[in-house]
Amino acid sequence: DAGYTGVEKRSGHADREVIWQVAARRSTYKMLDKRSALYKAKRKIEKAKAQVRAKVEPPFRVIKRQFGYTKVRFRGLVRNTAQLVTLFALSNLWMARRHLLASAGEVRL
Repeated sequence: DAGYTGVEKRSGHADREVIWQVAARRSTYKMLDKRSALYKAKRKIEKAKAQVRAKVEPPFRVIKRQFGYTKVRFRGLVRNTAQLVTLFALSNLWMARRHLLASAGEVRL
């Protein structure tokens, strides 16, 4: 996400040893030759990040759009965690509903 670019340089994260998985900007590729080994290695890394992101984003979309869960009201760590776990379980069922209904003999959307 573009909002996280430069996060490793921010003062709050200076003392942390974290590998940040932030997408690279296009300008980093424009400086490199497309046939260089560094360019190809960076493209492979970005492809791996995009594949992870593609698998993680749909459940969040279901939770936000279908269930209307956009803002979190703090009710304690245990309750918030329980609610999120329940929402992610329901989002898995929501995304698999066509397969589940087809195997049961009903096809409704």
